[in-house]
Amino acid sequence: MSTQPLLQRTANKRIALPVRVEPKVAFANERTFLSWLHFTVILGGLAVGLLNFGDKVGKISAAIFSLVAVGIMGYALYTYHWRASSIRKGGRGPYDDRLGPTVLCAALLVSVIVNFVLRFAEGN
Repeated sequence: MSTQPLLQRTANKRIALPVRVEPKVAFANERTFLSWLHFTVILGGLAVGLLNFGDKVGKISAAIFSLVAVGIMGYALYTYHWRASSIRKGGRGPYDDRLGPTVLCAALLVSVIVNFVLRFAEGN
């Protein structure tokens, strides 16, 4: 009997195996991108409504909501391209981003708070 182990490990030798990415991963990326854009269209519609039918406070809030919507669009586009390039290169992920949605929700919260503060300050 041999004293060698059954499975031997060789140092500095890597075996390259092709990674097949399923099409559903790319479609999920597109669905996520379209979901973010759907949200920005709704937010932009809110901003246009405030701009057309609002007073001075409504116009300020419309500008803030428009800036937040444009920021979300930019984030969605950047994330979509980042994930698409990772998928094309065969990266194994993770494809999630925890900082982006948190920052965008905080910006949306700040814009709503500014809207309420301006509205109640106008009443006094």
